[in-house]
Amino acid sequence: MTADEARAIVDSLERRPEIVGVFIDQPPAEVAEIAERVGLDRVQLHGSEPPGYAAPRPPIKVLKVRDGVLPDAAPWPDPVLLDSWSSDQRGGTGRAWDWELARPLLATRRVIVAGGLNPENVRDLVERYRPYGVDVSSGVESRPRVKDPALVRAFVVAVRKADAE
Repeated sequence: MTADEARAIVDSLERRPEIVGVFIDQPPAEVAEIAERVGLDRVQLHGSEPPGYAAPRPPIKVLKVRDGVLPDAAPWPDPVLLDSWSSDQRGGTGRAWDWELARPLLATRRVIVAGGLNPENVRDLVERYRPYGVDVSSGVESRPRVKDPALVRAFVVAVRKADAE
């Protein structure tokens, strides 16, 4: 999607939520230009950006859980996003990981959890671990990169039910 296409979507919204752009190892100047054109509120950094990366908007750093090891979140501001690592995918993997690994971090930081979430398992995650947020993509798709409105609704309902308890 181009920045102009994203801007058209943002401009068409009746209510404006926080707008987050996802970037993978793009130069800060390019991220800044896109953030300005689209009107982003935050940037999600999904690559190997180092601490101190000159993000033009407040960052959400994606940290990859690999081989049962939680990466060091200390150099990054809140919130951070935990996702599963993959050797062959740079973005989200759609694979779940052991959420118990995050319990200490969830107790002290604002953590968004991603990786293998779907309408069937998100309620359990939210009830047991109370993350700051959840992030989903493939878990609500009818086929790759095509969101299924019924699955999106089911996901939101599951989160709201868990959050109400």
